[in-house]
Amino acid sequence: MLGQKSALVCGAGGFIGSHMVKRLKQEGFWVRGVDLKYPEFTGTVADDFVIGDLRDAHVCRHVADRHFDEVYQLAADMGGAGFVFTGENDADIMHNSAMINLNMLDACYKRNIKRIFYSSSACMYPEYNQMDPDNPKCSEDSAYPAAPDSEYGWEKLFSERLYLAYQRNHGMEVRIARYHNIFGPEGTWTGGREKAPAALCRKTAMASDGGEIEIWGDGKQTRSFLYIDDCLEATIRLTRSVFTGPVNIGSEEMVTINQLAEMIMKIAGKNLKIKHIPGPLGVRGRNSDNKLIKEKIGWQPAVSLKDGLEKTYPWIKEQVDKG
Repeated sequence: MLGQKSALVCGAGGFIGSHMVKRLKQEGFWVRGVDLKYPEFTGTVADDFVIGDLRDAHVCRHVADRHFDEVYQLAADMGGAGFVFTGENDADIMHNSAMINLNMLDACYKRNIKRIFYSSSACMYPEYNQMDPDNPKCSEDSAYPAAPDSEYGWEKLFSERLYLAYQRNHGMEVRIARYHNIFGPEGTWTGGREKAPAALCRKTAMASDGGEIEIWGDGKQTRSFLYIDDCLEATIRLTRSVFTGPVNIGSEEMVTINQLAEMIMKIAGKNLKIKHIPGPLGVRGRNSDNKLIKEKIGWQPAVSLKDGLEKTYPWIKEQVDKG
């Protein structure tokens, strides 16, 4: 259609990417998605969906074969604590994600595609500022001296600098956000790559009333969790703004993992005991600092953690019940 805007979504088979495709289609965009796989839980609504490996420069040139008004680079080798913090996946995480960013960014530059959004992560913040679970420091200006607690975080920090270098040297219009624990329906909920809300929803759904669920560590580690719809709204607003970032996209509603579990149990109507066991943990405390994003683009979350969990738990219970 003449005058129709177009977008390329990299990682369109993943959780955030598949939701982003839906959102852009609702806005009337022509959308191409690319990923190693189709979305796991729903059919894609992309106008064109390419199954391809973005670690391959040829695939990146192939999908960036035309002008796009917006590119959303959400593809990464990632997962929750059980995947990122064991140390067993470090080489793959760093190699795969770095190759995706190096190739995709260069393909866009050579095609003269200017506006590209990159999803970094709160995992790039220094571990030394996140030792106190009650007072973590995650303001954007606290990124240096750098000391992420995982190789996943180091790769994210490297890629932030890569995108900014392309902007400085090649006149690209990059936008960078540091995501803080995005959750919602149609996200990974089993298999080792799932994050805390999905894992605890699954454990709660599978437990009998009066039974128990397991939590890694003492459960006093703190986090904040942002519902997917808020993530999409903030991402799109940032991409279309004049602000480059990096900027936090997350919730400031910090809870302990024990509190998160209790919220989910209440939604499920189950009385369960919590059994604390050893496991990979990450930092002791993390919470989004939204002062900068509120100042620059006027965004703040609209969906509370409770409301988001009330939409997410029934979807995960449905998956569990399907067996």
